[in-house]
Amino acid sequence: MNLLNTEELKKQIANGTFTGLDDITNEFKNILKEVIQTASQEELTSHLGYDKHQESTNSNNRNGYNNKTIKSKYGNIDVSIPRDRESSFEPQLVKKREILLDGSEDLILSLYTKGMSVRDIQLHLDDLYGYELSAQTISNITEKIIEKANEWQSRPLDSIYPIIFMDATVLKIRVDRVVKNIAAYIMLGVTLEGKKEIIGIWIGENETSKYWLTVLNDIQKRGIQDVLIFAIDGLNGFNEAIKAVYPKAEIQRCIVHQIRSSLRFVSWKDRKAVAKDLKSVYTALSEEDGQFALTEFNDIWGKKYPNITISWTNHWNELATFFKYPQSVRTLIYTTNPIESLNATIKRKTKSKGSFPTIESAFKLLYLSIQQQQLKWEAIRVRGWSEIYPQLSIFFSEIMSKYIK
Repeated sequence: MNLLNTEELKKQIANGTFTGLDDITNEFKNILKEVIQTASQEELTSHLGYDKHQESTNSNNRNGYNNKTIKSKYGNIDVSIPRDRESSFEPQLVKKREILLDGSEDLILSLYTKGMSVRDIQLHLDDLYGYELSAQTISNITEKIIEKANEWQSRPLDSIYPIIFMDATVLKIRVDRVVKNIAAYIMLGVTLEGKKEIIGIWIGENETSKYWLTVLNDIQKRGIQDVLIFAIDGLNGFNEAIKAVYPKAEIQRCIVHQIRSSLRFVSWKDRKAVAKDLKSVYTALSEEDGQFALTEFNDIWGKKYPNITISWTNHWNELATFFKYPQSVRTLIYTTNPIESLNATIKRKTKSKGSFPTIESAFKLLYLSIQQQQLKWEAIRVRGWSEIYPQLSIFFSEIMSKYIK
């Protein structure tokens, strides 16, 4: 095999062999072809147990070649793969009936994750790499993800997640031939090391305490025995389910969601003033100060917007949880923003798709998007975790004593 070494490459560049990127790509394809064919020959030699032209008592022997065109992210590559007389040889580098080289499937999945449709992926591969794949082939590749996604959704989990965030994003999904707005619920946990981890995705169920009880029982069976704080966006019935499965956990209702909900009642000309007065409630130094600020807010706005004070009062126990903690913990738990930023990324990727044909297709894209985000989180800890962790260890000393080494 005559692969280019550094000196040969310098000579060819000096001689003007490469005049553009296309020339370099073609040379690389030739090298790749040689590698594939040589590797296949070695695989067959290993399978037969003797070298080419060597005498052997093996009744099976070489029997010419199968010519095939494989598709790669560098374009089409024509290769000749050796075969044996008994057809028992199973090449591993380029398997029988395989037309996609390793890396091409990853490319297709990457394009799919970016929100491109099957048709868009077809055009992209044709324009940039010069080969066509059928819609069915591309669909088959993305279908392989479902098995991995289901395994991920049922994987074992840590025994404790100090903080779990729960939030929803709305997707357009075709159900019974009608496009509907369907909620996708995403659960994000913070590990003892301060790393973010997506625990699971649940699509298309109604918000009821019975349903959330099923979800929480599921994550408990998968290993989660303790949660210190749940930060939620006001999902119906979720707090009741939490109290049933994790009775020692505290619940923090998302302040940002509460503000948005409150401002829905407010006329445009009053919004700025109402938002300013509400800020004095949730930025108070203590729960007592916060209650006093809410009373003052009601004195100013109660007659005009009574629903706001009623809502804050009814949910006060869950809205005021964060007051007992120092600022570093408050900043982390008072909102479900860690998930909302992920939801914003998902929205950007799904916007171009319009709607999903099935719940399963939506689940695939969410899973792929989450895996990409998870990779970015691997080397990053939650900001201020070195301060937050010891605080939680004191506030929840009974639970944390089981995990502090």
